[in-house]
Order: sequence, then structure tokens, then C-alpha cells
Amino acid sequence: MKSISPTPRRRWQAVRTTGKIVFGLVLAVALVAALGLGLAVARLWPDLPPLDKVTHYEPQQPLIVYTADGVQIGQFGAERRQFVPIGAIPAMLQGAVLAIEDTRFEQHFGIDPIGIARALLANVGGGMRQGASTITQQVARNFFLSPSKTLERKLKEVLLALQIERRLSKAQILELYMNQIYLGQRAYGFAAAAQVYFGKPLSALSIAESAMLAGLPQNPSYANPVTNFARARARQALVLARMEKIGLITPDERTAALAETLAIQLPTHTEVHAEYLAEMVRQAVVARFGETANTQGYKVYTTVRAAEQQAAYAALRATVLDHERYQPWRGPEAHETLPFLRGVELERAAAQALRDHQDDTDLRLAIVTESTQRVVTAQLATGETIQLTGAGIARVRAALLPDAPEERAIRRGAVVRLEGRDFGWAIAQWPQGQAAFVALGPTSGRLQALVGGFDFTRSPFNRATQAWRQAGSSIKPFLYSAALEQGVMPDTLVNDAPLLPTGTGDTETAVTGWQPRNADGQFDGPITVRQGLVRSKNLVSLRLLQQIGLGSARDWIHRFGFDPARLPNDLTLALGSGSTTPLQLAQAYALLANGGRETTPVFIDRITNAQGVVVFQPPPLPPHEADGLAIPARNAFLVNSMLLDVTRAGGTAALAQRTLQRGDLHGKTGTTNDAVDAWFAGFHPSVAAVAWVGFDEPRSLGEQASGSALALPIWIGFMDKALAGVPEATPVAPDGLVRVGDDWRYAEWAQGGQVARIGIDAVPAAASAPLAEPAASAVSAAATAP
Repeated sequence: MKSISPTPRRRWQAVRTTGKIVFGLVLAVALVAALGLGLAVARLWPDLPPLDKVTHYEPQQPLIVYTADGVQIGQFGAERRQFVPIGAIPAMLQGAVLAIEDTRFEQHFGIDPIGIARALLANVGGGMRQGASTITQQVARNFFLSPSKTLERKLKEVLLALQIERRLSKAQILELYMNQIYLGQRAYGFAAAAQVYFGKPLSALSIAESAMLAGLPQNPSYANPVTNFARARARQALVLARMEKIGLITPDERTAALAETLAIQLPTHTEVHAEYLAEMVRQAVVARFGETANTQGYKVYTTVRAAEQQAAYAALRATVLDHERYQPWRGPEAHETLPFLRGVELERAAAQALRDHQDDTDLRLAIVTESTQRVVTAQLATGETIQLTGAGIARVRAALLPDAPEERAIRRGAVVRLEGRDFGWAIAQWPQGQAAFVALGPTSGRLQALVGGFDFTRSPFNRATQAWRQAGSSIKPFLYSAALEQGVMPDTLVNDAPLLPTGTGDTETAVTGWQPRNADGQFDGPITVRQGLVRSKNLVSLRLLQQIGLGSARDWIHRFGFDPARLPNDLTLALGSGSTTPLQLAQAYALLANGGRETTPVFIDRITNAQGVVVFQPPPLPPHEADGLAIPARNAFLVNSMLLDVTRAGGTAALAQRTLQRGDLHGKTGTTNDAVDAWFAGFHPSVAAVAWVGFDEPRSLGEQASGSALALPIWIGFMDKALAGVPEATPVAPDGLVRVGDDWRYAEWAQGGQVARIGIDAVPAAASAPLAEPAASAVSAAATAP
């Protein structure tokens, strides 16, 4: 049967009818959509937040801590931010941002229909997906909305963008954007990002650097130059191409920028390590200004100077690392599974395995990729491959044997530490020992350095201010000071011999079961008080305590700032079984250096707000008054003269003067029983300082450990820097002293009458009074070493 084809007229009528229906449907959909949009706008409009955040912009700015000479040592708050007015942001950087983020920024009214159409065509056409948000919309999102991708959020973003465009100028909107946008590495705003990634201000950025920063807003995690430089470089190339296309730069400038070598700052780079001090500052600022202080842009200038702080940090780390080298191998930090790959693939796998482990500047993080009994190959976290042989693996040879215990074995995938030695790389391990150091000006009380431990990240506990440890022989100078006020002079003879029980001639000690001894195991018979302190003779200290009595001794020692509740009420007081902190001990030695005048520690010089206005400064020092002394000036002078001899040839701290080649150093070593705590406390007239070494859980540091071997080198390392260029000081004797023979005496004893000898001809009267027995814990912990 023959089919009948519709006439052209009828076909046209059908098309028209279909078109009308489609048009009607489209119109209906559009009307419904418009009505729905109108209803949505009507519903959302009243719920839009006020624009105060952008019209009265007050950016969250971190609390930043500096040394006295302007070196940053700490930053607190969730955001790294430096607010910069739009007029101070280089035009090149502004143009780079607009080129990649919103080319039509100056033409649109908050939303860009052309940009939306272009993005729709790209997305529908299957190309790389493009966004259509303008800079104004991004400001609305960053200030007011969550990042969730919902229709309601997008509508609110559009409405807020329209409002922002009505209320603010284009310059103000761009200023908000460039100061608020997140750019990775906790940096908010381009000024902070320039410092984080390049270590320079905005004004110093090159075209290449500006382009790399401009490429970050889209996805700062993906194209981050610190974590993935290759991706960041690709994004930079795209920005430079757009900059050339809009005429912002020439082809030659683009070529030069692509060829420029960029120096990206690693986040682990810290010029000065003062993390413990920075945390002290943060706590003090929050206590003064409240919990929001971390986000209000305060800048705190401390009293420490960068070079001295870093010298203290380096000396402390060197001592702890040196002590750790003599400890037994405990095993790798972890074991990771490494696939059997080679070349670049192995390098990537090793880097991935170390991703969750922390690197260190001295103890470099590494993973073993191959091991035999003679050679260990390891890859550092930074990608370098290291081969270790000979001395580099001598410490761990047992761990390389086939039958080595699993927990100590070094096999492929073992996570270890490497340290650079004179002979090259060596396998090391993270130390268990700890140390602390603090230094302050005797007159001003201004802290000059403070290190609270080996590594703040692993252990933020501040041992310089919070660790109560037995003082050992470092407390002896204060007992000697007490004896001076009881008629005992530096030339008084004291019997360095075993103690006798009170009122008898028996050879037993006065306390049952306790036989105090000298660190050298020798008894030298009658020696002067001066020699007793210089050689840190324990029996001399004990006889001095018997001579003056416990009550008098405790009361006098309290004058130096020690807590009476932490001082024992028995003979072990003379040997340092009482507890102190490094800072408290430093204050006590500062009092001696300050001629008997007490010093209050100060570590903040001034605080400024975000506008640079000084909002806090410590009060000035009160005027010196004679009646304001904690101890007589002549008493301090005599103690200091003995402490000066401690650092000379024959003294327990002779290494100080021998190393620093100065005759104006004073100090005292301290080592508690079984070498649990090692101290050195001392001063130059311009700075008092204390070093401590020990374990957080008290145990012996080793048979050869002592204050002179462990703590004194830290003190010397700091003083070498702190006293560079400082003229040698000559002490001037105060009133009330006379020179008798080779030593000093109080003027009233010039012709005699002082306590001439103790424990030699007869038992002194003061010793006949019974003394309390040492508590069991005090006896076991009493110091026996200098």
C-alpha cells in the first residue's frame, strides 16, 4: 500500500504546534523557576547575616613573639595573617590574582553572567571543569558561609555578593579578599603567604613569585609549593599565561619568570629555637588579655637576644646528644613496610613511609632501604640516600646480626635517626635524657636565654621553670653564706673527717645507718672553709650545718628565694637534698651577683596591639636602697670570692676559666647521689645562669656523669656567646671587710674572735644540740658528688 506523505504546509503546522507547546512548557518552567527563585530569595533574604564583618573588617591576626632584637621566635593562633592595605599591595600581584581568579572583576556587579556562561559551556562540553564564582562571591563565602556545595548556600552567596557590591568599592572588596583568603601552610592573606613561602614582604616579590602565590587560592592543598612543588609550578605557568594574555606582562617577562629559580622556605626552618619561652609568653598574654589574645594581632617583644638564645639551645642539644651516644641501642623508632622497588619508585615509597614521622635538624629522620652486617643504606626524609659503614654503624653492629632481637634489629623498613659526625653520618637514636638552661641579668632580672628541654614538640613540659629537682652541691654557697653571719670566716679551719656522734668519741656517725662521704672518697683533715667550698667537701658542709644549726640555716637559705617547704629538716640539707627549679636557682645566684639584692625575673619587654600601640611594659626597677638587701653586701662578696676560686685551677669548675680565658667567672657544680641530677650554677657580674641535666623519671645518668662533665659545658657554651666583647670585671670590696693574711674577714674579726676552727680541738658547742635524723628518702637522695 502506498504511503501518503504529509504536505509541506501540514508539516509546518505540526512544527509550529510543537514549538508552541515546547515554548509554553519552557515559559512555564521559567515562570515556575522564577517564582521559586523569588520565593527562595524572599525566604533567604531576611536570614542573610549583616555585613559588619566586611564593612568593619577586623582580621584575625596571630599573636607573634619576637626576641629583643626583632627575630620571630613564636606565633600563636589558628591563622597566620598580616593585614596590608590595598594601596600597599603591589599592582603586579593584584593583577596576577585578577588574571587567574576574576578577569572581569572591574566590569561585573558581584556575579558575572559571562563567566557563568563560559563555565557552563566548558563543563557541558566535557573539558576541565571551571568555576564561575567571582572574587566578590568568594569574599561572601569566606566571611559568611560554609564550603558545602548546596543550592541554598549558592543562592546566599549570590545575594551576599550583590549586597557587598552595593556597600563597598571594588578596591575594598579586593583588599578583603587578598587579606582573608586561605593560601595553605596556615597562611591567611597574601602578605602572610609571602613570608611563609618566600620569607619576604609583598614589595619584594618577583613576577614569578607573585604568579605562584596567585595560583594558590583555587586549591592551596593541591598546588602547594612546600608539599608539591611540581603541581605549584604547573599552576604558576597557567597564571603567567593568563597574565600575558591580558597584557599584564610581556612574552619576555613570562619566559624569564618561568626560568626563574624559586627558593621555597621549608616550614621546619626556624632561625632561633625559643619554643619554651614563646609558650611562657603566650600564657602570660592570655592571662592579661583573655583567650582571644591569640587572634588580636598582639606582638610581644621579649628580653632575650637571638644569638644568646640560640647559643644556649645549641649547647644544651650538644650535651644531651653527646650523653646519648654512650647509652645502649634501644632499637628503631618504628618499622615500615617498603615495597621492593628501585630508583624513583623506591624514593617515592620511602618518602611516603616517613610521612607521619617528625624530622629534626640534628637527628635526621631516615628509613633503611638495605642492610647488611657491613653496610646500611638509608634514605632521609628529604630524599637523599646515605650509605653508612665503619664508625657510622659501630654502635649498632649487634642489631645488624641475623639473630638480633626483633625490637632492636635494623632491617629494611626500619625508621632510624642519623646524625652528622666528624667522620660522616652515623646511626643515632632520640635521647631519653633531658636538660634545661636559664640565664638572667642580676640587676634587671631580664631573661637572656631559656631552654626548657631537648625538644618542645615532643615534650612541652618546661623544665627550666617547672621541674623541681634536688639541688646537690649547688646549694652549698647559701649554707656558707649563713655560716658567715655566725662568725665563720673563709679562713676558718674545718675538719674534713667522718662525723662523730654528738658528745662522744665513737666512730659511728651521728645518724644511725648513714655514713656521708666525700665524692673523691678522701678525707683531708683540717682545711679552710674556702677550700671546703672550692673542692666541694661534703663533710665540711655538714660540720658547718652542725655549727650554725638547722633552724638558722633554713631561715637564711629562705632569703635567697628557696621554698622552705621543699627544704629538708635534717643533715641532708647540707648536701642539697632540697628541691629547686633551674629558674629559682638562677635567681638565688643572681642575688649573689647583685651584691645581695633580690631580682625578679622579667621576660617581656613590651607588648603592642595590631595598630602598633604599646599596651604593656613592665614597671621600671625600683631605686637601690641599702635596707632593701636580702643579705649584707659584704656577705655576698665573700661568698662570691669563694665561688670565683671554684672556677680556677684546683676547683671543681676549673674548666670554665680555662675554656673562656676569663678571671671573672663564679660558680658551683652540683651532682646528686648516683648522678641523678647534674647542675652547674654560676655568674659573671652581668649575667647569672644555671644548667641542669637529668632524666624526667629520676635515675642515674651514669657512673662518669657529674655537674662538671654534663651541665658545665652547657653553661660555658652560652657564656662564650654572652660575654663576647664584654670587658673583664674586677670586684670591689664593700665596706665592712678587711684583708687578713691571704683572705678576707668581717672587719669586727680583724684581730680575732671569729670561729677559728670547727671539729678539730673539740666538738663545737652548737653541735651539742641534737639534730633531726634524715628521712629515709632524703638519705638515699642526698648529694655525695661535687
